[in-house]
Amino acid sequence: MLKVGLTGGIGAGKSEVSRLLVGHGAVLIDADRIAREVVEPGTPGLTALVEAFGTGILTPDGTLDRPKLGSIVFSDAERLATLNAIVHPLVGARSAELERAAGPDSVVVHDVPLLVENGLAPLYDLVVVVDASPATQLDRLVRLRGMTEADARARMAAQATREQRIAVADLVIDNDGPVEALEPQVREVWSKLARRAETG
Repeated sequence: MLKVGLTGGIGAGKSEVSRLLVGHGAVLIDADRIAREVVEPGTPGLTALVEAFGTGILTPDGTLDRPKLGSIVFSDAERLATLNAIVHPLVGARSAELERAAGPDSVVVHDVPLLVENGLAPLYDLVVVVDASPATQLDRLVRLRGMTEADARARMAAQATREQRIAVADLVIDNDGPVEALEPQVREVWSKLARRAETG
């Protein structure tokens, strides 16, 4: 099994790279998706969040109001640390469970937004970074995700810098251009991953 950490700044296009890698045969473990699962209604994760942040973070139907929680934590490093201390161990445990379920010959791609911030690079055989310029990230967040520029900048500022991500990368995928330019790069990265998995 080859364990790959895939990361990139918000708006860099990591989800698209994940999708393309799965198309080539990767087993994807998506930390963001798991982070949503572990705080669904009725979970210990959601109970812990309500204890830490109050019932104001819930929607009327009892689910987590993500934008509300985001507005609380992304401008406050201490509260962000509290959120991470609750969610990350739950995500880690579920990720390990999914990894054990993958076959021994699999290329397992862990999509981890905060890989650099949390010092997780040593957990993986290789780290792949999806890179885009801050201007491109900002444009995508505002234009495609409908964020305000201030919110987008705050989220970008809460993450590692571009330089910090590149410093831990074994492979870098440049996603500053159109999606057509992304596919051949992902194909090349996949061939390297598959070769590495075969040779152990």
